[in-house]
Amino acid sequence: MSKNVAAIICAAGPGSRFGGKRKKQFVDVVGRAVFIRSIELFDNRDDTKQILLGISKEDEEIVSVKWGPNLEFFGIKTFFGGSERFETIQSALDLLKDDIDLVAVHDACRCCASEKLIEEVITTAAKTGAAIPACPVTATLKEVKDGAIARTVDRAGLFEAQTPQVFATALLREAYANLEKLDKEQVTDDAFLVEALGHEVSIVEADSSNVKITRKSDIPIVEAIIKSRPQAKPEGPIGPYIEAQW
Repeated sequence: MSKNVAAIICAAGPGSRFGGKRKKQFVDVVGRAVFIRSIELFDNRDDTKQILLGISKEDEEIVSVKWGPNLEFFGIKTFFGGSERFETIQSALDLLKDDIDLVAVHDACRCCASEKLIEEVITTAAKTGAAIPACPVTATLKEVKDGAIARTVDRAGLFEAQTPQVFATALLREAYANLEKLDKEQVTDDAFLVEALGHEVSIVEADSSNVKITRKSDIPIVEAIIKSRPQAKPEGPIGPYIEAQW
């Protein structure tokens, strides 16, 4: 039986490492804003019943003017997130519809997640209650102290966590109810909060193509990944404004 999914798209971050006049989530990649491409990953799914877009208060004008009518047309609810990721998710949980079974938390700047990966994570979470995509660490890792290598870290069994991270709604609510008991500086993702409850989080093995845009140098990589994938053909006649629908 299919589960009703809500997607929380986290676009409220400051993006301080990216630089430039426009935040990374609003930069165009192959004709679409990064955050729009992340929204489309879920908007195209039949099981997605709600999409919540968390933005910063300071970005209200640019989002409203440039994309507001389209977001409203597609039924996407925009809300104000916080400076920390967990604050954004806390606000989003209060906006969930009553019939949502699973919540997918996704970085707005991770717009290259494949349909296959998202399907596998959602399917796994439907069975286990919690699942995230993660990529095996392949680089040689060094622990550094005072500008010098202290030791080489054994990478066996190490994975880099990605998004979308998908959880049963009740489990994610419980995890956030437990937040006050934890050191918030250690909370780097939602899986951490679920782990803190003692609930096992399943891993769906991903690869490095599910890249998160952090710096400007990531943009060409993301564009190359998007261009390398088969493009879905639109139904009906192709109009001159097909790329401008957003």
